[in-house]
Amino acid sequence: MDRPNLMYIDGQWVGASDGKTTDVIDPASEQVVDTVPVATGTDLDRALAAAEIGFAAWRETDAWTRSAIIRRVAELVRERTDRIAEMLTEEEGKPTAEAVGEIRAAADQFDWYADEARRIYGRVIDGHSREHRLLVIRQPIGPVAAFSPWNFPALLSSRKIAPALAAGCSVIVKPAVEAPRTTLCLAQACHDAGVPPGVVGMVTGSSSFISSYLISSPIIRKVTLTGSVPVGIDILRACADGIKAVSMELGGHSPVLVFPDADIQRAAQLCARAKYRNNGQVCIAASRFFVHESVAEQFTDHFVKVTRSLKVGDGRKADTDVGPLANVRRLETTERLVEDAVKKGASLVAGGHRADGFEHGYFFEPTVLVGVDGSMAVMTEEPFCPIAPIATFADLDEAVAKANATEFGLAGYIFTTDTKTAFLAAERLDVGMVGVNTLLLAAAEIPFGGVKKSGFGREGGTEWVESYTVTKHINIQL
Repeated sequence: MDRPNLMYIDGQWVGASDGKTTDVIDPASEQVVDTVPVATGTDLDRALAAAEIGFAAWRETDAWTRSAIIRRVAELVRERTDRIAEMLTEEEGKPTAEAVGEIRAAADQFDWYADEARRIYGRVIDGHSREHRLLVIRQPIGPVAAFSPWNFPALLSSRKIAPALAAGCSVIVKPAVEAPRTTLCLAQACHDAGVPPGVVGMVTGSSSFISSYLISSPIIRKVTLTGSVPVGIDILRACADGIKAVSMELGGHSPVLVFPDADIQRAAQLCARAKYRNNGQVCIAASRFFVHESVAEQFTDHFVKVTRSLKVGDGRKADTDVGPLANVRRLETTERLVEDAVKKGASLVAGGHRADGFEHGYFFEPTVLVGVDGSMAVMTEEPFCPIAPIATFADLDEAVAKANATEFGLAGYIFTTDTKTAFLAAERLDVGMVGVNTLLLAAAEIPFGGVKKSGFGREGGTEWVESYTVTKHINIQL
């Protein structure tokens, strides 16, 4: 299927049982570019039944065979990078170069977990008596319900599908309504790689209806979400009734601490480029900048220079640096956050308005605010938009206190050339991940996740595949 726009259930591409569809919107033109089905209860029952049967077969498939099939998925995703990236840009808006990078990163997830499928270890314990043999094994937890967001529809779905397959689980994926077809391309790759029917399913439509329906089913034994804090709270409550295993990668509002000994020009350039990647719609995006008061002016000057050099436009154009926001909600939120900050005393030094020259599309200028403080919504709410607020600090204690003054704890960043400062700041930040002199954190091989309201559990690395298993103790008396 060149442009997957149907649900994938039990190894088949199907529409909704009642024929209902929902539109897919191009955020650059605000035009309908496709439709996808709206799943009914009948459709979900079929997906659940297939996942149960698929799990029974897939868990009995040896690790080497699972590994080979998962590796083939990675190969197919790489072969189809350009086509999938084109679809991603059309429905989510990010520049083509960023879309290509995301598809390659999605392939890396399958590549990594192809290896991890063969490295799910148990152990033998030498106990109190030689009349007993004590064994510990890890077995697949069961069918999984996975909910992925629109900002990285290929990468974040792959981050859930690949470890589930490696562990021997079946998985039903609910893609985001804004960018469903990109995720459906992964189902096509799984199908073509030889993943058996029922092992991977994808259903589209109403997020609230589908999540409630799947989670309430006794067939589902694990739930994984990448999404907002309010959605995470609702899903946790729903999972409690069925005592489901849960992993949550929720919101972020990542602080950046820039100390006076850092390479200020380099730090500003890296921060500005990273801030506006995917238009700021990145859970680990640098989103609160705390700069030592002695170098704040220098940092801001360089940051603003880079910001003003970025070209806003359709992501399909080669010279575009920043595409449209993904939907009108993000556009309205961006305007509200700027208005609130300025009203409370912040100053605009770059951007601050809808981008000129566009009759349609959710375009907003990359924006820099100075003179911000904790009373402003942009400093406490997850922004998920192209706003960079810059504040100052006097010493390490103040920097850490300001950085930790939020309910989020996903990622944090530090720029310094002093080893002591790097260690102390990294240890004191209330986050799950820290970058020192870098803003590149995500990779298939590392544990990705946060603390506080940014969720729990780790996606990526060895830790992630283990979360798709249960530990079983076997005591054999000879």
